[in-house]
Amino acid sequence: MRVGHVFYDLHTHGFVRVATSTPKVRTADVAYNAQGIIEQAVEAAKHGVDLLLYPELCLSSYAIDDLHMQAALLDAVETELAGITKASRKLPSVLVIGAPLRRGGRIYNCAIAIARGKILGIVPKSYLPNYREYYEKRYFAHGRDCMGLMLDIAGQDVPFGTDILFQHKSIPGFTFGIEICEDYWSPNPPGTLAALAGATVLLNPSASNITIGKSDERHMLTRASSSRGVCAYAYSASGYGESTTDLAWDGQGMIYELGDLLVESSRFDREPELCVSDVDTQRILNERMRMGTFNDAAEAAGRPEDWFRTVTFDHEPDGGDIGLERPIRRFPFVPNRQNKLDEDCYEAFNIQVHGLIRRIEATRPKSLVIGISGGLDSTHALIVAAKACDALGLPRSTIRGYTMPGFATSDGTKSNAWKLMKAMEITAEEIDIKPTAQLMLENIGHAFSDGKPVYDTTFENVQAGLRTDYLFRLAGQHSGFVVGTGDLSELALGWCTYGVGDQMSHYNVNAGVPKTLIQYLIRWTTQTGQFDAKTGKVLLSVLDTEISPELVPADADGSIQSTESIIGPYELNDFFLHHIMRWGQKPSHVTFLAWHAWRDAQAGLWPVDFPEDAKNTYDLATIAEWLEKFLKRFFGFSQFKRSALPNGPKVSAGGALSPRGDWRAPSDAVADVWLDELRENVPES
Repeated sequence: MRVGHVFYDLHTHGFVRVATSTPKVRTADVAYNAQGIIEQAVEAAKHGVDLLLYPELCLSSYAIDDLHMQAALLDAVETELAGITKASRKLPSVLVIGAPLRRGGRIYNCAIAIARGKILGIVPKSYLPNYREYYEKRYFAHGRDCMGLMLDIAGQDVPFGTDILFQHKSIPGFTFGIEICEDYWSPNPPGTLAALAGATVLLNPSASNITIGKSDERHMLTRASSSRGVCAYAYSASGYGESTTDLAWDGQGMIYELGDLLVESSRFDREPELCVSDVDTQRILNERMRMGTFNDAAEAAGRPEDWFRTVTFDHEPDGGDIGLERPIRRFPFVPNRQNKLDEDCYEAFNIQVHGLIRRIEATRPKSLVIGISGGLDSTHALIVAAKACDALGLPRSTIRGYTMPGFATSDGTKSNAWKLMKAMEITAEEIDIKPTAQLMLENIGHAFSDGKPVYDTTFENVQAGLRTDYLFRLAGQHSGFVVGTGDLSELALGWCTYGVGDQMSHYNVNAGVPKTLIQYLIRWTTQTGQFDAKTGKVLLSVLDTEISPELVPADADGSIQSTESIIGPYELNDFFLHHIMRWGQKPSHVTFLAWHAWRDAQAGLWPVDFPEDAKNTYDLATIAEWLEKFLKRFFGFSQFKRSALPNGPKVSAGGALSPRGDWRAPSDAVADVWLDELRENVPES
């Protein structure tokens, strides 16, 4: 479906559709191989591919040994290269193919970039394997010192060397570099220089044969290259059709971005295959801006951006709405690796536990004081404290839990609070704050004290402030400290009472944990038997409870105060937070991602074992509406609360909001820049 507004075009947001290809190959049959290359290019065009990577020496085929030095074969390569170049005039993809080419009496193992009838540039292989099953030095010259050179081929004078970048004229961030197979097995991969020179995408045409365990090694190298090079990395290995005289081939293709696997091909497929994903070049560039080490490395390498040659091109993509071929995590803070799920949850949980353990060892309190509401945050803080006491050999009675019902506390949450404290075997007490709150409201002349149903911010904060005030005094009375419960999501939105309120504590174990992760971790503790069955039952009951501050009495219909109806669904807010705080993405970019992530419950990635009845969807208008409110709160309202945060551990690589850690910002900034960008670049419907 084509949609007119540029918002729907992935290129508007800096996405580039990259694909690896395993074309049909017949040993030393250059014309047949050329036809296979063109067929895959035609297929890639149907998928809107911008950049298509083929395997190493795919035009000649790789495993032909001394046939690489046959003049007839090399002549055929040049002839078919001209034919492929001509065929590319009608194709909207940049093709990067592998072929042996002659220059100056030498043969080079080359990667050739082609777009719209033009050979853009040729990159020779730097490191030639000549050990075990490999004999490349027998045929090829290395290209390590080939810089600033040209090659006359197919009627064109073409840049030739390892010092070439390919940069799109109109898609910001679309710049790619090339290294070939063994190059990234070397201790000093030439692709690293290309990344330091400005390439956001690195390509590796490879003819690596397959042996047991080698797929894992390729994954390791590709992932490391994309992480270390702060880039996307596409890898394409030779497949079915290569000679099996002494070796075998699996046709492995994969694309990584900043250490994240975007897509992987099926292996040992006898049919040609495309492996397609959209690379986020803006995410890459934003990460480079944040990572001073990357820029220091570029300086230390002699500023390669100053001496690399840049070949500009325009492959003239069709544009419009071609979807988004990319795994998008709806819950970016929640562990999503199936094979590492327990390990990741264990890590997240124990970061909090061991942060608290260290604070206990440093301050040697006689008690840990926690306000227990029966809601998610205080429940999670309590189970963290319980695990810390268990690890230190302290009785759980060291934890002093206080439930403090106010004007709107429900029977359900109060019951859960008591059940939880009893199940955990902590010291449990109840303090009714209503009389004290009533007195304070009378003292300040609030209308509620005269019987009027005025439930304003003051009414709410009197209750929230009293609870924290009690906790601090109780901590002093019992020689302990207050364990904070407020989470990362609330800090992002400013959904907490400043100072004498839930913004403050002596040590906040939840400060680095967003609401969506707290929900998931609580569920994980029940599924993995972290506590006894009685406790697990209460934890599940807490998970099923509507998220509410319970500061305003229910209305005439019995409806309780709903946090998410006021500030938006936490699942959306956490999505916004991750992409804005961690990656610095523009609001329109975040909206584009959120729209693709949340518009269809059957597409995209859900956390493992996520409840079916909780799989929500949101349309574009709803996403934009809640993002606008998020931007107002995050940038224009709540920073002063984050500037005075108590200590607490960072948990997720997605970041935290401590002014001593990931996030430093002025308390008196305005949100206009972000709001204007959203309104100007996102359609109204």
